[in-house]
Amino acid sequence: MHTWQLQEAKSRFSEVVDLTLKEGPQMVTKHGEEAVVIMAAQEYHRLNGQIPNLIDCLLNAPRGRARVIDRSDEAIRDSDL
Repeated sequence: MHTWQLQEAKSRFSEVVDLTLKEGPQMVTKHGEEAVVIMAAQEYHRLNGQIPNLIDCLLNAPRGRARVIDRSDEAIRDSDL
């Protein structure tokens, strides 16, 4: 994570945004102490729980009719491996 002094971040804000989108969050310091982290909106929404993860999507997927599969009553045949 790149660290920026507040004044530098203000004067080069467009660059800070571009680096955030390409490389990830950017730290901004104020008076030598960590003040804020700039991050991409998608990452913010993911951390905030506003973008569902795969498990949530699958668990909340629409349900269709149960699938009926006809299976043979014959014994399973042998195979040579």
